[in-house]
Amino acid sequence: MSPKEPKHRIWPIVLAVVLLALACVVTVELVVCRFADPVLYDRITAPVRAGVQRLVETGEAAWNGAVQLGHDLSDQLTEMGEQMGKKLSELAEEFSRPKEEETDLGLTQLADTVEIAPPREQLDPAISSLEERDGLEYLTGGGVEIIYYNQTDEIWAEQPYGTDQLGGYGCGPAVMSMAVSSLLNSPVDPAEMAELCVDRGYWCRGHGSYYTIVGGVAEAYGLTCTALPPEDLSEEELITYLATGGLAVALMTKGHFTNGGHFILLRGVTLDGSILVADPASRERSLTSWDLSLILEELSQTRANGAPLWLISKPQE
Repeated sequence: MSPKEPKHRIWPIVLAVVLLALACVVTVELVVCRFADPVLYDRITAPVRAGVQRLVETGEAAWNGAVQLGHDLSDQLTEMGEQMGKKLSELAEEFSRPKEEETDLGLTQLADTVEIAPPREQLDPAISSLEERDGLEYLTGGGVEIIYYNQTDEIWAEQPYGTDQLGGYGCGPAVMSMAVSSLLNSPVDPAEMAELCVDRGYWCRGHGSYYTIVGGVAEAYGLTCTALPPEDLSEEELITYLATGGLAVALMTKGHFTNGGHFILLRGVTLDGSILVADPASRERSLTSWDLSLILEELSQTRANGAPLWLISKPQE
């Protein structure tokens, strides 16, 4: 050691050497003890071994907990990501729609109380009635029996239509579920139809349905759909069409069927030439016959996407 080395630098070195020597002595003594007196050796080292074991177990538990926490957080983040992705997709689709389509939507399709009563009494049950079979309601007497759904019934009213509810804004899906179910003789209920309509972009937030719903749903189920402009309409041809099993979706405006906008189904004719309808918001109106002139007078004035009248039928084989 250099004679110039400060004394305060010497003592730490001396202390380290002493501790190392003690450690060596203790180690040697333990080794000797292990073979000379195994019982004493176990007694001396037991606390140390127990402490080490506890540290190992604590470490394993902490590691397992961290791994599980990581899995849980990963699952939660994945679920949150999927939900956010779905919402963002809906918003993107909503904002990407052409503004003119919203303008063409016209009056909001909202099922509410209509102050104008039907001009006629309800039909004789021999002409048309509601019958229940196998848990479904059927409207009889038209060109084709209609599997009837009412959007305001408790079972459907609170079912979602996008962020709206079928009871208020679901006349479009309800009418299309009646048309599809009846023509194909295979029930498709309003909730199932509403889900399809949302997925395909026919739902319009807070307004009801875009008019593309009619042709789009018909195509999805393999049905024939033809727009019929009222100015080109032949009343005799329409009556013949309805009398022979064809259906027509009609978009109505303020009057006997709605205070705003409303889809109904024209389902047949009576012997005196009156029109039978299936109204997804009223059994009373569905069991009343209507003058064709009144229906044509109260058709919506819009001409967007085939509105206000579409003919729907099964494709010819």
